[in-house]
Amino acid sequence: MADWIVDVIIGLIEGLTEFLPISSTGHLVITRALLDPEGSIGFRQLIVVQGAAILAVCWEYRRRLWDIGTTLMSDRQSRLFAFNLFLAFLPAAVAGLAFEDTIRNVLFAPIPVALALVIGGVLILWAERRTHVERVTSIEQLQPLDAFKVGLFQMLALVPGTSRSAATILGGLLTGLSRKTAAEFSFFVAIPVMLAATGYKLLDSREPITVDEARSILLSSVVAFFAALIAIRFLIRYVSQHSFAIFAWYRIVFGGFILISWQFGWVSWGSG
Repeated sequence: MADWIVDVIIGLIEGLTEFLPISSTGHLVITRALLDPEGSIGFRQLIVVQGAAILAVCWEYRRRLWDIGTTLMSDRQSRLFAFNLFLAFLPAAVAGLAFEDTIRNVLFAPIPVALALVIGGVLILWAERRTHVERVTSIEQLQPLDAFKVGLFQMLALVPGTSRSAATILGGLLTGLSRKTAAEFSFFVAIPVMLAATGYKLLDSREPITVDEARSILLSSVVAFFAALIAIRFLIRYVSQHSFAIFAWYRIVFGGFILISWQFGWVSWGSG
């Protein structure tokens, strides 16, 4: 397969899955195991495309973010929004710094990812089938305690295959957020979480960049940006009228197929 096709596939998968509760990292780990068993796809490329997807959120909500940024010192609601983002960001940031090496060495492989996909799908179905009281129906109604509770669920997303957006949405549903509010808050929380993670990992990877690597990163990042815009708009429209059950079933079927193919030896997944 031509290198540029692989780059496009990487960008599409990252962009389409980053904000849907189906785990972008899990899909990238599995894609890499299938398309790149020798590990020629650079770790730096997989990091940067995540940052490109986050820029899609910044673009989609640019006016709202601008308003908050320019009124941060004068408007109480803007300060509350920023404080809520900090509280939702903090637990995952602390846990990520503490357990990053263990998670990367043990869990970044197709079989642990498949298990996390299935378990996460079951948890989403359970959360959806509970009696759901929508106590918070907009971002503006979110209180610091709500944001911190969602942040605690964010720590689950450190396990590849769990999904950052799924963890945020699951925490939101159990905390009393409406589906649309939970989805929107997951977008905003992604900005500090993923930009911090991207910056930290890039600082950890200081090797000189080659022309071919730069070309691959640029192509996959552009594709990821536009694919993420499509996913964001789709998710907000979809959850305004539907539950998250379809994503839960997708996770269970997809993860289950990987586990079955591994068990019966149809695919040699290796270590990813």
